[in-house]
Amino acid sequence: MKLILFSFIGLIGFGTLLLLMPFAHYGELRFIDALFTSTSAVCVTGLIVKDTPVDFTPMGQVIIMLLIQIGGLGYMTAVTFLAVMRRQKIGHRDRLILQESLNYPGMDGLVRFLKIVFGSIFIIEVIGMIVLTLRFWVDMPIEKAAWYGIFHAISAFNNAGFSLFSDNMMGYSKDWVINLTIPILIILGGVGYLVLTELYHYRKKEILRLSTHTKIVLIMTIILIVLGMGLLLSLEWNNALKSFSWDEKLLAAWFASVNYRTAGFNTIDLSTLSDANLFFSTFFMMIGGAPGGTAGGIKITAVALALIGVWYTLRGDTHAHIFRRSISQYQINKAYAIIFIASIYVVFSTVLLSEVERLPFLRTLFEACSAFGTVGLSTGNGGTLSYSALFSDWGKANIILLMFMGRIGVFAFTLVIVGKAVQSRIKYAEAKVVL
Repeated sequence: MKLILFSFIGLIGFGTLLLLMPFAHYGELRFIDALFTSTSAVCVTGLIVKDTPVDFTPMGQVIIMLLIQIGGLGYMTAVTFLAVMRRQKIGHRDRLILQESLNYPGMDGLVRFLKIVFGSIFIIEVIGMIVLTLRFWVDMPIEKAAWYGIFHAISAFNNAGFSLFSDNMMGYSKDWVINLTIPILIILGGVGYLVLTELYHYRKKEILRLSTHTKIVLIMTIILIVLGMGLLLSLEWNNALKSFSWDEKLLAAWFASVNYRTAGFNTIDLSTLSDANLFFSTFFMMIGGAPGGTAGGIKITAVALALIGVWYTLRGDTHAHIFRRSISQYQINKAYAIIFIASIYVVFSTVLLSEVERLPFLRTLFEACSAFGTVGLSTGNGGTLSYSALFSDWGKANIILLMFMGRIGVFAFTLVIVGKAVQSRIKYAEAKVVL
């Protein structure tokens, strides 16, 4: 786990140095802003303190795109795949690192799983590139349209939310092609490689039933998208969406709901959202996507297990189960721990930011949750940048740390800091505590 963590740190540092090179940016670029941009790209977040199409040269934009792609895959995953393609032998230690990086449940079939993952990524991104290029070709020359198609397809699938439009996707708020293609790419990247691979095997009838993990991920994804749409439509029907027709409102709500949890694209001005919407949106951003994919946050599986645990606790049943499969108490306790630790990190960071920056609390909370969930949505700085652009260097450093924790995983990040618990052979008498 430490090697994976330090590989991300190394990639962020290397990306920062590249962005600081004169060929990568226009005008002045401070170190903290280069570090922020590199972290946001590697952690596939999408928060920006520099306008990507304005402040970075074409070479700088290519660097950002590559950081997004490698960051979405994971550095160790990308390196291992290159070794496999060169037909180099993958040692046991490298397999363990790869297994941990991909959240793969075992060692059997790991290399084959990796090949399927990269094949799936290539096919999905290429299809996305073609569709987006053809759409952008209507508005710009083919060379520019192709570059925009490539960049946005990679950014969408990796749940990054970086855009080459200064207003993100607001110029395409009523375009059906953009509003369907980008969310589909985001969902495919956010459900996780394990789910994509299992669906591939299921479609080829190599397996007869989907695993409990895949069922939970797919069902939770649908539920959260529907809930997010309902939230936006109910709270913004006559506010942020008042200039939209009813079908355009549904389209905007669909796009926003998908992006609430995993990516930072937006087709509506988030600064116009009601306080109630901003507050409830933070819950979706904290949840994030599925493990083993390109999304960050608490993860939908942790939330699902916590809800299952609460349900069976309320029923007085000590044996939790779903889809005729038992869920161990350790997994449920781990889900509780992840949610608790993540909440502590975000609340503590938000309070510190509010005290130091002296900016509105709700918008600061929204930014902190967006960073931790590696979402990238922001209420903005009044221009084309994220709300973080208003923060001091210390505040930006706080957001950088939140993005890093959200991408690595809060539980893994905490374990690296405190170390793994030592197994005790002593079992004390059970105490009874009144609740």
